[in-house]
Amino acid sequence: MAEHGELLGEMATVGRLSATERLKHAQKRRAQQLKGWAQMDKDTARGGGKTGQKVDKNKGRTRRVVFPNNITLLEAAARNDLEEVRELLNGGVSPDLYNEDGLTALHQCCIDDFVELVQCLLDAGASVNACDSELWTPLHAAATCGHTALVQLLVQSGAEMLAVNADGNMPYDLCEDEATLELLEMVMAEQGITQDRINQCRGAKEMEMLTDLRALVQSGADLNAQDDNGATLLHLAAANGYLLVGELLLEHQAKVEEKDSDGWTPLHAASCWGQVQMVELLVAHGASLNTKSVLEETPLDVCADEEVRAKLMELKHKHDAIMKSRDRHKGTLQKRASSTGSRGKVVRRVSINERSSLYRREHHKEAMVWQERGRQAEPQDDDEDRQTDNDPTPSRGDTPFSRPSAGCDPVRSRPGDTQHRSGLPQHCVLHPSQRGPAPAQTTSPRGGHLQQHQGALLWTHVGTNTSKHPLPDWKLKWAMCNNQK
Repeated sequence: MAEHGELLGEMATVGRLSATERLKHAQKRRAQQLKGWAQMDKDTARGGGKTGQKVDKNKGRTRRVVFPNNITLLEAAARNDLEEVRELLNGGVSPDLYNEDGLTALHQCCIDDFVELVQCLLDAGASVNACDSELWTPLHAAATCGHTALVQLLVQSGAEMLAVNADGNMPYDLCEDEATLELLEMVMAEQGITQDRINQCRGAKEMEMLTDLRALVQSGADLNAQDDNGATLLHLAAANGYLLVGELLLEHQAKVEEKDSDGWTPLHAASCWGQVQMVELLVAHGASLNTKSVLEETPLDVCADEEVRAKLMELKHKHDAIMKSRDRHKGTLQKRASSTGSRGKVVRRVSINERSSLYRREHHKEAMVWQERGRQAEPQDDDEDRQTDNDPTPSRGDTPFSRPSAGCDPVRSRPGDTQHRSGLPQHCVLHPSQRGPAPAQTTSPRGGHLQQHQGALLWTHVGTNTSKHPLPDWKLKWAMCNNQK
């Protein structure tokens, strides 16, 4: 036989051969291997090898390769070897043995349409309603494959017509063959199965889990406990589409972003198994559409169902739009930075007494300025002011107070403006015909009155004599209006 090093050395050469040449080379190597094993058997039988060493008779090759009964039975059933299956069953092998997926010999024969083997297994006592790891019964398998004769044989042997698998499907849900489906519906009608009973059977597992969950809630158990695979109750509810169970878990603060050993969240499970309603419920309770598993897979990556995939895309687009809207809204609600010479910075740093003194000094300076300008005003201006002061003041409800619009600026002179006789720039003074009715007055913290005219907000303050020389009453008018030239 060729040594291991020799085989490794010729791999490059074998890789350049054609498919036919590689096949011939493999057959040649296999013939050499069998020849070598035959020579070893002869040497062992003679009691010594090529080296002439004696071999202990008790250490002869007496052991045989033995497979477990379940593998032997399923392999014989898959080959449709009726004689070997009968021999195994007569030798005491159970007909209900299964493999790692829960598949029995009866499942396998129903998939492959081996009617005689199915009858042999049923005669040997095989369970007609055996379930695999995904709760499929032999009737599920036969109905899905459209094997009408096997379906009738299983029904006659007592197969459950309303058995529900892990996906919530019954045998007739999976049947696409017309003849087989007609047979199933006829049998269901003969058994008096109604739609209410079908719905009740579909929800039986969920109701059972819901009852157990309520008991756990009452006992104060941890609803986020994980099993050996890291799965929580919410993972199970999401994978099976148990909406009522999911709602109860989320109501009691079940963690929506808990991961199992593979890094899957409940949303991964719902997406993988096509549970649309569970997907919507989880996303509504804050499940992230961007969470990645150990293999860097998002819920969208593990979703194969087109309907669920479309729903996930829709939810993702909505979520992205909401987040963008929040970012834009957040950007527009920034606090306005106060200017360098802002009075607020000064006022916030002084006491109430100092603030009052500051106001009084400002009022005194303003009074002096306006007194000087008033001496230059015409008598008609005094008559207009006196007439305005004598106007009756309406109630607050007649003219509601409103803040100035954002576009208004404090009174300031513009290049080229002419001065009104009141001393204000011309564009900031209203004509008497524009003033309308007398404004409503609102007392301000500084002891003055806020007066609102059409197009302007006026601040009126009645001063007192704070200097050595008597001063007449004065009025300070601060007009904020639209910049109208």
